[in-house]
Amino acid sequence: MMTELGIALVNGVFRGSVYALVALGIVLIYRASGVFNFAQAEFGTTGLFAAFAAVELWGWDYGWGIVFGLAAAVAMGLATERLVIHPLRNASRVTLLVGTAGVALAAIGIQFWRNNEVPIRTMPKIVDGVAFAPFGAAVTWQHLITFGVLVAVAIALAIFFRSPSGIAIQAAQQESTAAELVGISVRRVSMMTWGIAALLGGLAGVLSGPNLTFTAGFLSFGGGAALLPGLMAAVLGGMKSMPGAVLGGVVVGVIEQFGSLSLFGGMAGGGAMILFVFLLVVLLLRPQGLFVRRAVPV
Repeated sequence: MMTELGIALVNGVFRGSVYALVALGIVLIYRASGVFNFAQAEFGTTGLFAAFAAVELWGWDYGWGIVFGLAAAVAMGLATERLVIHPLRNASRVTLLVGTAGVALAAIGIQFWRNNEVPIRTMPKIVDGVAFAPFGAAVTWQHLITFGVLVAVAIALAIFFRSPSGIAIQAAQQESTAAELVGISVRRVSMMTWGIAALLGGLAGVLSGPNLTFTAGFLSFGGGAALLPGLMAAVLGGMKSMPGAVLGGVVVGVIEQFGSLSLFGGMAGGGAMILFVFLLVVLLLRPQGLFVRRAVPV
């Protein structure tokens, strides 16, 4: 039982790290525009396919392939902002949400079209092998790299939002007219926000791909599905909290893995069922999220 629990914990933290990266992108866009970005996972899948093409098809060095994949994800994010979000900037939030869902569906369609002959792909690991195995649960170097990237990203975002550029983003989010009056370009801030969110999605893709075979829509509904868990993590974190998104992602990953243990019947979909029940209880008892302080009435 200890081995089974250990494996579930290791896999939960690993999957939770991927969910947290997706959740961070969702929270960043939501804070900027109040919109749920349904294209966040497809930024990651696009980055993964681009990295795969560079490394496996074109013979690039692995590191440059990862850089190319991340650049492709960022390019998709910037294109989404310019071609969809900016023209719809005065539309309702529901319209913007549908717009991001349309971007995701278009990306999945292109992926199916371009990869129809070889629908299932496999990306080599960044570093292969087992680092250590507490209680018989193998912690691979890929696990450690993924968790390490999440920690580094969380620290970098915390530092960034205390820099002039980060403060400009927050100012534009809170009062765009006043920000324009003091010389902050809201348009540039919007581009920066979507670029950073797409980079986070790209990181989720290139880090999760080497552990699973992948196909079109990999991070949306495929074997590495992270869109719904990422949304759950963002909700658990309070939707506007970056630290909450990180902690929420790890919590979602661990609960999902523990829910599939034989201790809970080991049934297919058991992890998802327990996760949904947990989210429902949280929303009923703490609708503001687990990691956000309840507002004090005035």
